[in-house]
Amino acid sequence: MTDLQIGLLAIVLMLAGIYFGMHIGVALIVTSFVSVALIKSPDVAARFVAASANDAIRDYLFGVIPLFVLMGMLVSVSGVGRDTFDVFQWLMRRIRGGLGLATVGANAVFAAITGISIASASVFTKVAVPEMIRHGYTRRFAVGVVAGSSVLGMLIPPSLLMIIYGVLAEESVGRMFIAGIIPGIVLATGFGLLIVGMAYLRPGMIMQNPADITRTDGHHETWRSATRKFLPILLLITLVLGGLYGGLFTPTEAGAVGAAGALVIALLRRRLDWKKLWNVLTETGYVSVSVLFLIISAMLYSRMLALTGMPAAVTEGITALGWGPYGFLVAYLAIVIAMGCIIDSVSIMLIMLPIVLPIARSFGMDIVWFGVITVVAVEIGLLTPPFGVSVYTVKSALNDSRITIRDIFAGAFPFVLAMTAILGLLIAFPALSTWLAYL
Repeated sequence: MTDLQIGLLAIVLMLAGIYFGMHIGVALIVTSFVSVALIKSPDVAARFVAASANDAIRDYLFGVIPLFVLMGMLVSVSGVGRDTFDVFQWLMRRIRGGLGLATVGANAVFAAITGISIASASVFTKVAVPEMIRHGYTRRFAVGVVAGSSVLGMLIPPSLLMIIYGVLAEESVGRMFIAGIIPGIVLATGFGLLIVGMAYLRPGMIMQNPADITRTDGHHETWRSATRKFLPILLLITLVLGGLYGGLFTPTEAGAVGAAGALVIALLRRRLDWKKLWNVLTETGYVSVSVLFLIISAMLYSRMLALTGMPAAVTEGITALGWGPYGFLVAYLAIVIAMGCIIDSVSIMLIMLPIVLPIARSFGMDIVWFGVITVVAVEIGLLTPPFGVSVYTVKSALNDSRITIRDIFAGAFPFVLAMTAILGLLIAFPALSTWLAYL
C-alpha cells in the first residue's frame, strides 16, 4: 500500500469513526497514529504523536483560548446580555419588528465580548424569546431570530472559530479578528433588513396578529438608564478591540485584559459569588481543554496528511481538473455547508482545512479572506438540520414544550437564506474581509 493510499484510507476511517459516534479528537488521533505506524513503524508513530502534542499548544498564543472563554463566561453571568437587550429594545421600540431588530443588535454587541455562539443562544433564548412572545410575535419567529442571530458570535471578534482557523492556517489571530469586523457588521445588517422586509411584506410570519405590527414595544427606559446599562459593555468592547486594533495588546494580552474587565463588571454588579465564580472557572476549564485537545489532534492529523503526500496530490488533482479557483471554492463551500448538517463547526474546520489550505494557496487566494468565508459557511451549518448546534441550544434553554425543534429550524430558515446571500457578497467583494486586516 502506497503512502497516498494510506492517507486516503485514514480519511475514510476517520469519517467512519465520527459517523459511528467516536469523538472527533479521538478519531483524528487514532487514524493518524495507525497511518504513521503503517508508513513508518509503531515506535515512530508513538514519537510522532508525542512531538505533535508538544508542538501543538506550547506557543504563548494559545493562552488566548482560555482567556477569551473566561471573559465570555464572566460576561454571561454578569447580566450584560439582558441589559444589552433592554437598551436595543428601547432604541428600536418605534420600528416595525423592533424586538427582532433589538435581538439582532444585542446579539451583535454580545458577540463582541463573548465569541461563542452557544453563549449568545442560551442567554437570548431566556431574555428575548419570552419578551417577543409577550408582545405578540409568533413563537416560530421569536426562536428563529435568536437562533439565527446567535451565529454572529462566531464571526464578530473575538471569535473562537477565528482563533482555530488562525492556528491551523498559521495566520495572525489578531488579523483574523480584525478581518471579521466588517463581515460581521454586514451580516448583522443583512439580518436587520430581512426582519424589516418580513415586517412590511409578510407581517403574518412574525406577528400572531398582523394588525399589531405597528404597536409600540413598550419598555420603560430613559437616555440616562440606557447609558448606564450600555456604558460597561461599550468600555469592555473598546478596551479589548480598541487595544487589539490599536496595537496596544497582542491577542493573548487582549484576552487577559478583557477577562479582567469582565470580572470587574461582574463584581461591581454584585452578580458573582464564590459558587458562581467556581462554576465559571470550571466551565472555562472544560471548554478550553476541549478546544485545545481538538487542536492537538488536528495538528497531528495535518502532519500525518503531509507525510502521506495527500494535500499535494489533491492540489495537483484539482488543478488538473481545470476548475479554476472559483470552481474549487464553490465545491469546497458546498461540502462545508453539507457537512454542517451532520457535524459541528469546529470538527468541520479540523477535517477540511489541512486538505484545502494548500489548494487555496496554490490558487493564490488570500488566506485571511478564505478564513472569513470559511467561518460564514461553517456558521450556516449551525442552523441547518439535523445537527444545528445553535438550534438545539435554543431548545435546551427553552422552558416551553409548545415550541418544537422543527419550529426553531423553520424560524431560522430565512436567516440561512440571508447568510447564503451574504456569503456570495463576501466572495464577490474580498475587500470587505481584507481591507481592515491589512491597514
